[in-house]
Amino acid sequence: MKVAITGATGFVGSRLIQRLHGKGDQIVVLTRNTAFAQKVFPSEAFPNLEIVAYTPNVSGSWQSVIASCDGIVNLAGEPIAEGRWTPERKQEILNSRKLGTQKLVEAIANANPKPTVLVNASAIGYYGTSESATFDETSLSGNDFLAQVCQAWETEAIKVKDAGVRLVILRLGIVLGNGGALGKMIPPFKLFAGGPIGSGRQWFSWIHVDDLVNLILQALTKSEIEGVYNGTAPNPVRMADLSQTLGRVMNRPSWLPVPAFAIEALLGDGAIVVLEGQQVIPKRTVETGFEYKYPNLQSALTQILT
Repeated sequence: MKVAITGATGFVGSRLIQRLHGKGDQIVVLTRNTAFAQKVFPSEAFPNLEIVAYTPNVSGSWQSVIASCDGIVNLAGEPIAEGRWTPERKQEILNSRKLGTQKLVEAIANANPKPTVLVNASAIGYYGTSESATFDETSLSGNDFLAQVCQAWETEAIKVKDAGVRLVILRLGIVLGNGGALGKMIPPFKLFAGGPIGSGRQWFSWIHVDDLVNLILQALTKSEIEGVYNGTAPNPVRMADLSQTLGRVMNRPSWLPVPAFAIEALLGDGAIVVLEGQQVIPKRTVETGFEYKYPNLQSALTQILT
């Protein structure tokens, strides 16, 4: 295949590119920072990879490369858990997803020939937060800021169906691997200062990065895969259980909780990302026959940390 990827230099995107490269696929990296992308993917190590400069929310010549691709993977979006949610920051979070997807769909609609599939990221923030409810792909959306972002994101992606292109929306949970959210949780445990964040009762719906990459590859290659799928493992846990399991795998105590007010002081409204959660079940994902390498948190963390 020839696959174009946005968000390629990120935690998930770079892992996906390693897998595609290993399979011998051709890769087009759409990036705002070509110099950084060239450092991450040097041409001598990735001879089948092309780097194309683009401005995600602006039409331009970059859109012409879409016509040569078989599939598109859209992972781009401003980080949601880094810094306070000022009005400007919230607008950036929304626009990077809504407008970025809009311009990508515009490129697909104008392409000749067209790609056969768009795999578009979304997030389990779509469902809102709850300590008691269980959500699957058929559940209604929430009404908080992140839910509204996901709704707008998915609404733009759905328009690609008007061009006759297959659409797969993956609502991603917290992705675990060497980096990402886990990378921020490990240092306190190394210093014997690890513990649950906030009440510890909030749900933590997660997926191992390798399982997510396999899920994306399945979405790219299996024509019967279409619609919304939760990109989460089948066994979500509460934050307290995550902390205990992480401490056990690292052979460190997990007794020192991080109080909610400390996170709120740091992140403001953005603290909702770590202080509240949702129990998400990948019902449709499991029904496709997808086989998880790491269905349980203990096995996932053991693989990552050892």
